[in-house]
Amino acid sequence: MENNIELQNVSKKYKDFELKDISFNVPQGCIVGLIGENGAGKTTTIKSILNITKAEGIVKILGKDSKENEKELKEEMGVVLDDSFLSEYLTAKQVNSIMQDFYKTWNENKYNQLLKQFDLPTNKLIKDFSSGMKMKLKIATAISHNPKILILDEPTSGLDPVVRNEILDIFRKYIEDDETRSILLSTHITTDLEHISDYIVFIEKGKIVFDLPTNELLENYGIIKCSKDDFIRLDKKDYIAYQKGKYQYEVLTNDKNTIRRKYNMTIIDKPSIEDIMLFYIKGEK
Repeated sequence: MENNIELQNVSKKYKDFELKDISFNVPQGCIVGLIGENGAGKTTTIKSILNITKAEGIVKILGKDSKENEKELKEEMGVVLDDSFLSEYLTAKQVNSIMQDFYKTWNENKYNQLLKQFDLPTNKLIKDFSSGMKMKLKIATAISHNPKILILDEPTSGLDPVVRNEILDIFRKYIEDDETRSILLSTHITTDLEHISDYIVFIEKGKIVFDLPTNELLENYGIIKCSKDDFIRLDKKDYIAYQKGKYQYEVLTNDKNTIRRKYNMTIIDKPSIEDIMLFYIKGEK
């Protein structure tokens, strides 16, 4: 499987934060979820890929160096960032005119179809759109030049569940229509990723904690619920972190089948991606 995005030892140092040796891939035909708490390094990673942030290390897009081929590669990427868009005093119709000059492969018919599908008015000022409408317009703009790669930073943040599901369906269809495409999706709404992602990359304090297939993460990890006596029996090598409650211990493992065989534990719950992330961040080691 070829990779549409490759990061090798990407690093960036600020006064109070350091992104350190970030390495992961975004394969063709896949949606990769980038997770971590606020300030963990997700946006810095994305801006390093886009060369907005000048970082050390190697970033390859479609097999080419992202810095040396920046102009050419931007034609192949659709980007949705929280802090970047056109003036809110434009209409969706005027956005079309601007994008025709910006992208050689801009598809006006596709853009208009998406506006219709998203129920977006063409002559209303963007400033009068709801947050959901603005995000749909950003996504329509990002994909209407048929890019190979979508890079999205918090695209469903602040949206109601109905609009979020609609947007996730758009992402699924984008990949289904052409399996040489890829999506890198940064979000703190981890439930979205359980439904659509193929891989999860977890960043904490500027470092990668894990980079795993989503199904492997959800199938192998487990939360053991046990007494203090049972917890004391556990070998530290067999769990990642624990939380102590009033009456029992909750313990995160990344190999629940071994735990069952080795300790005969009966209560092992299936965790969500959010549960796993919180144990790594807030659990005792």
